[in-house]
Amino acid sequence: MEPHKAFLASSFWLVLVIFLTISLHGVNTSNEVHHVKTHVGGLVEKDQRRTLFDTEYGDISSIEIKGGHRAPSYHLQFFTLEPNSVFLPVLLHANMVFYVHTGSGRVTWTVEDGGTRRTDLCEGDLFKLNEGCVFYIESNLEAERKKLRIYAMFANTDDTTYDPSIGAYSRINQLVKGFDIKIIQAAFKVPGDLIEAITNKTDTPAIVHANSKEHKTFWELEALVLSDFLGIPSNDKKGKTYNIFDKDPDFKNCNGWSLAVTKKKLKSLKGTNIGFLMVNLTTGSMLGPHWNPTATEIAVVLEGEGMVRVVCANRKNNEDKMEECRNMRFRVKEGDVFVVPRFHPMAQMSFNNDSLVFLGFSTAAKENYPQFLAGKRSVLGALDRHILGTSFGVSNTTIDQLFASQDDSIISGCVSCAEEEERVMKEEERKREEEKEEEQEKEQERARREEEAKREEEQARRQQEKRERRREKEARREHEKGKEEEEEEAEREREGGRKAHRRERKHVERREEEEAQREQEQARRQQEEREKRREQESGREKEEEGERGRRGGVRPHRRGDRGRSREEQDGDDVEDKGNRSSF
Repeated sequence: MEPHKAFLASSFWLVLVIFLTISLHGVNTSNEVHHVKTHVGGLVEKDQRRTLFDTEYGDISSIEIKGGHRAPSYHLQFFTLEPNSVFLPVLLHANMVFYVHTGSGRVTWTVEDGGTRRTDLCEGDLFKLNEGCVFYIESNLEAERKKLRIYAMFANTDDTTYDPSIGAYSRINQLVKGFDIKIIQAAFKVPGDLIEAITNKTDTPAIVHANSKEHKTFWELEALVLSDFLGIPSNDKKGKTYNIFDKDPDFKNCNGWSLAVTKKKLKSLKGTNIGFLMVNLTTGSMLGPHWNPTATEIAVVLEGEGMVRVVCANRKNNEDKMEECRNMRFRVKEGDVFVVPRFHPMAQMSFNNDSLVFLGFSTAAKENYPQFLAGKRSVLGALDRHILGTSFGVSNTTIDQLFASQDDSIISGCVSCAEEEERVMKEEERKREEEKEEEQEKEQERARREEEAKREEEQARRQQEKRERRREKEARREHEKGKEEEEEEAEREREGGRKAHRRERKHVERREEEEAQREQEQARRQQEEREKRREQESGREKEEEGERGRRGGVRPHRRGDRGRSREEQDGDDVEDKGNRSSF
């Protein structure tokens, strides 16, 4: 067997263990973005980044940012590798456009037609990796021992968009450890105990150190592993980077320079919606007021400090409070990120004692041409002077004077502009703080009143409960007393009933006696009246008889009839008649 083949055969298992142990273990970044805070508009300071990995040999942090509540979100990551370190292989889920800020190294990635590519990285390089590739990054051991710092944005494409639910990339271990051991064993055609030894190993950090000997051996064996076990032939083809320091700026004067990288300049950007820009402002300078008509701008401060002014495009007729548009001022420093939505005029200014350098990722599906308010390329200067004057409510002469001294500068001197913006910002912050304190005091007063009202309500409730318990107790006592009184009254009524019965009986007897007495008295009176009438009639009869006697010949009454009344006689006649009829 040839020495080289013998080496490969004898190293077969060793290579597999080494590569899979290093490459297939770690933390899955597909879960990093779940429930991650998304910053909306304005400024995201460096200390607000979320740490994804933090090891002895490097770290990775990220932010999720969007230009508005309803705008798409953008994912940025910040890689820092110590000299002679390796960011282990990951599967890329979205196009990755990145800028090398400091240090040097190398990036290796797979390609669709098979095999791998690699390219050296140095400061100022701009590069793009396509979604679906597997890549890793290694940093060089330089004499200056500079750290390799990379700022990356994971971009949308014409066909797909970045999906936060699966993250920007995932460790290769997710492609292997997600399967059962038996499936992995059948796929790799190796003994099961070897697979168990690999899958049961403690996770390896995402960034590891590679000393010179192991570093060299690892990359020598890497080609074998990718070729034999991942089905990817390795080769030495190199990709090309775009270095901004090798290009002439689009604009430059004593106040600074700017450079924009479009799809025309960097062919690999085709198929993405990402552009790139770099701005360098000297002390006391300003990138003039402008806006992006088709792109949102996400900028990262590389050096220095400065002020950014953003003007709301339309602050009126905005009923949606969530989407409230407002003017913004904020101070930026190295490592900060700020975002400016499309159609929002902005200006960036450096302080009198410091420069300001920032890079920007611009998001647009088509070419974006910034529109400047001032200068010979001013969009306002292209309008009719009379129409423009009418719009501002001034004369044509005033408009002519406004544009009289315009030149081609988009970057100009602006001494103390940043300082004035900061003064106004602090004044606004002071007023907002006072308003906030006042609102907090009002809120505290409302809370105090609510608490006092609750206490009073609770006290009233307790008093009410106490009164109710007292009333219930009194009601029970009254009920018992009433019940006793009712029983006593019932007893009295029973006793009184018996007495009343006796009284009633006596009363009835007395009434009967009185009635009898009245009847007797009435009978006596009636008897007296009858006797009186008889006497009267007897007297009249005597007079009549006497009168007849005097007139002559009237037979006198029988003696026995004398003195009897007419009624008695009539009664006797009736009785006699009755007696006769009975026979």
